[in-house]
Amino acid sequence: MRRLFALLGAALLLAVAACTTGPSLEDRGQVTAQPGDGRHLTIGSAGFTESDLLARMYALLLEHAGYRTKVISVTNREIYEPALESGQIDVVPEYAATFADWLGAKAHGPGAPAAGSPDLDATMSALRSLADPRGLKVLDPGRAVDQNAFAVTEEFARANRLRTLGDLGRSGIPVRLAAGDECVQRPYCAPGLEKTYGIRISGIDPKGVGTTQAKQAVQSGQDQMVLTTTTDATLDDFGLVLLEDDKKLQNADYIVPVVNRARAGGPRVTKALDKLNSVLTTEDLARLNEQVDNWRRLPEDVARRYLQSKGLLPK
Repeated sequence: MRRLFALLGAALLLAVAACTTGPSLEDRGQVTAQPGDGRHLTIGSAGFTESDLLARMYALLLEHAGYRTKVISVTNREIYEPALESGQIDVVPEYAATFADWLGAKAHGPGAPAAGSPDLDATMSALRSLADPRGLKVLDPGRAVDQNAFAVTEEFARANRLRTLGDLGRSGIPVRLAAGDECVQRPYCAPGLEKTYGIRISGIDPKGVGTTQAKQAVQSGQDQMVLTTTTDATLDDFGLVLLEDDKKLQNADYIVPVVNRARAGGPRVTKALDKLNSVLTTEDLARLNEQVDNWRRLPEDVARRYLQSKGLLPK
């Protein structure tokens, strides 16, 4: 998927990379030290809008709880995850199933069985069992989930009485799918649509995941369906609607905060960040993404207004 962190600057990357020499997983064993409660916390922010928003909300909630915070960006998991282990970064927003798979591959090799699954409880159990020995604490997921999703035009859905992917499979209608070229092989894309839903994929139009070109191809009728995500903020602009994943093909990529246990694993951090779980929904996150991407508002301003509107920050 697209969980790559944006470049803050060469100096920052070198500094973070140089500070990620903590003990390896093989030498560390189970972490038994008491959770820490550092007063100055660094939140890792991704280079795409959604992660920027989440990191800003985490920072604002932690500041309101009495912590001093700063938000930084790093290039990718190969850099930021070791920095999280070593305490150079204290908190990051993550995606449960994707992060579980990544840690599983890191621990057991690239051929390791997938740790994430469509079952949220099983995914969280697997994720925590992989994160704990690395000194990482995975907090509870909220209601917001960012996972693969498939959209068609409102007209196509209405004409064929489609609400779910199951409806599409039962219809027998062949569809040309606008997606990344890797969709041909990915189990959660074309093969999964065919096996799980019986959808007739007539071809893959390699225009990328949720790109403007891919949505335009569906809007124009060149393709019938597009691969995007559940927090895509621009579907309305193209007259598109998501079809429900009624048979749970996609993995449980619920948003979860992950913290360095020694520096931010105490109950005060958990309590501050858990407040977001009670309010933030997938629909909310899509609207927040839209305000930044389409309306050109600053992520910190959007994050602050949202938290204030939910009573989590004073106005």
